[in-house]
This record gives sequence, C-alpha cells and structure tokens, in this order.
Amino acid sequence: MKKYNLLQEQILQLKKEKNAVIVAHTYQSKEIQEIADLVGDSLQLSQFCANDSSQLIVFCGVHFMAESAKILSPLKTVLLPDIHAGCPMADMVTASDLIEFKKDYPEAKVVCYINSTAKVKAISDICCTSSNAVDIVKSLKAKQVIFVPDQNLGRYVSTFVRETEFIMWNGFCSVHNNLKASDILKLKETYPSALVAMHPECQEEPIKLADFVGSTKAIIDYVLEQEHDEFIIATEQGIIDRINMLDPSKKLHLAGKCLLCKNMKKITLEKVKAALEENIYKVEMDENIMNQARGSLVRMLEASR
Repeated sequence: MKKYNLLQEQILQLKKEKNAVIVAHTYQSKEIQEIADLVGDSLQLSQFCANDSSQLIVFCGVHFMAESAKILSPLKTVLLPDIHAGCPMADMVTASDLIEFKKDYPEAKVVCYINSTAKVKAISDICCTSSNAVDIVKSLKAKQVIFVPDQNLGRYVSTFVRETEFIMWNGFCSVHNNLKASDILKLKETYPSALVAMHPECQEEPIKLADFVGSTKAIIDYVLEQEHDEFIIATEQGIIDRINMLDPSKKLHLAGKCLLCKNMKKITLEKVKAALEENIYKVEMDENIMNQARGSLVRMLEASR
C-alpha cells in the first residue's frame, strides 16, 4: 500500500471531493507521479483525457499538453497547476510563420508534433507524437511533408519513411538537443555493460550510439522488458523516477546533466492543491481555433488505433 505525505493526502481528498482526475507526464517529479491516476507520454495522456468520464482534469505537464486535453474534451474543465509551465520548442513555430512557409510547398502535408500550440495544430493536416510519428507519416502516403517544429524528431522519422521528402522546421527541444555524443561515450567508458535508451528528440550523432530509440513510454517498456539490468537513460530525468517506481532493481544512469526540463518541474504539490481548491488555472482558447485544432488531433488518434 502506498504511503503518502500529508500534502499528497490532502490533494487526494480534494480530488475525491471534486470528482477530479489527475494526469501526469512521465517527466513530472516522483511526488507528482505518485498521486496521478495516469502517468504517461503525450499519446497516452491524450487518449486517456479524451475517453475518461471525469469532468475535471488536473493536468500535471506543460501548456500544450493541457491545451490538447481541452481540445479533445471541450466540455470538461482542464486545470494547469502552473500557467507558466510552457514549452520553448512549441514557441519556435507560430501559425503566421507556418502559413507563410507553406506557400513555398503548396503540395506538402503538414505533420505537427503534439509539442505545439493550438493555433499551429489548427492549420496542420495531422498531429503526431514521438510514439506514433513514423506510422502517422506513412499513413499520409504523401510525396512531401513539412514536419514541425522538431527537426531532430523529423530527421529520425525520415529514416523510416524514405519514400517521403521531409521539409524540416528549424525547431528543437532544448533539453534533448543539448545532449552530445561525447556525453554518451564518457558514460559508456564508465559503465561499459550499460545499454543506451534514447529519445528521438536528441541529435543525430548521439542517436547513432543508442541501443534503443523511442518515446518515453517505449523507453520505459524497453528497460522493464529487458533481462539486462543496467541502462544509460538519454531523456528527461523524470523517467528514471518512473522506472525506479516500477522496478527498483534496474541500475539507471542519466546521460547528461542537461536532461532536466525546468518547465515540467514547475508543477508542485502545493500548486496542484491550490488548483483543486481554487479551481485555477483553467485552460481556455478561442472556440474556432479549438475546433480546427481538434481535427488534426482526432486524425492522429484514429490513425493510432
């Protein structure tokens, strides 16, 4: 049976009283993960929020994730415990810039990584996550794809879809992009028997050194399913907390000090409690934008079935 601290117990009581559901991304801190009804990656959280019957969702993640939950469930109340928990990569592409960019490639389909704003999703053909990006692009059967905003993920996906020309947006995740091949090589010298599990938001050179590349969920599944017990984890450090909770016997080494998302860590127990008590901060957006963005998300979910 789980043991909770006083603040966690207070949150769980509030959640029960308000018939709310708490969801958390895998990059959240251990104490946030412990009180969540679901801990997962962007695809899992999107699917859960769309299908769950609760009318009040407390989303422990960053803004584009909570926004996606609201887009898929417009009649539900979605609370983001820290309204300033954003995503620098999502801010690297704007709807106005994408509209201008598309003029040079009128026949191209726009595949929009879920790490983007509702306005960008609204003018994209389909969304994707790191879990399903390869399948999503293949499903389009397009000669040409504009992939926004993460060029690293787009480059990785393009190696599996050779028949499609990829036009990359110049965006990236500042956390994963800062990881260098030299960081991996140094750790492999120290832990020669460790397998390297890496997120596809990393650059091409470190990815070449990985034993496995996948989304946060895929990395967790890979580590748990392997008989091997030692791993170098090349994604945000919150995933190590998650794996340790599921299987404490695994020996895990974080690939680099850069792998900390400050925006994810803005969500705290105190802020979750305040969100439930005061019904703040509600995720809201223009109805027309929300309706248009829903199409690209729904098409993604349908293609992921």
